[in-house]
Amino acid sequence: MPSPDTRAQLFLAFDFGLRRIGVATGDSISGQAAPLTAVAHHDSGPDWAAIDALLKAYAPRQLVVGTPYNVDGSPGKLAGAADGFAAALRQRYQLPVARVDERWSSVEAGAELKQRRQAGTRRRRVQREDIDSLSAAIILERWLAGEQEDRDS
Repeated sequence: MPSPDTRAQLFLAFDFGLRRIGVATGDSISGQAAPLTAVAHHDSGPDWAAIDALLKAYAPRQLVVGTPYNVDGSPGKLAGAADGFAAALRQRYQLPVARVDERWSSVEAGAELKQRRQAGTRRRRVQREDIDSLSAAIILERWLAGEQEDRDS
């Protein structure tokens, strides 16, 4: 059995939105993240069944949620809702939830997907779900690189 220091630890990250929540996975060995999917977020709340299935399939060690900030560093209009989502994740799954500044992650994801399409490495049209899940991967890679908020969600 490998020592705890050499076993890969899996993580899931979430890019919270009022219509969709982007989801990505990554691990402690590669330090890289990959987009998974986007789950629906309805007026009644997140699609918990879809999130339950992802948690069961990946069995992550920790969760990461992006915190929306404005350009000036003030909390964005979705910050309170993202805080509530992070708290619900912690309570529902009894896992630690880290928070990372998600500023510009969606812009970065959209630009990267557009560039892939122009280069011919991506053939299908870019959908909002693609941007959301790649944004979650960017958030997770930031966390894996050491970015994290000091506050508890």
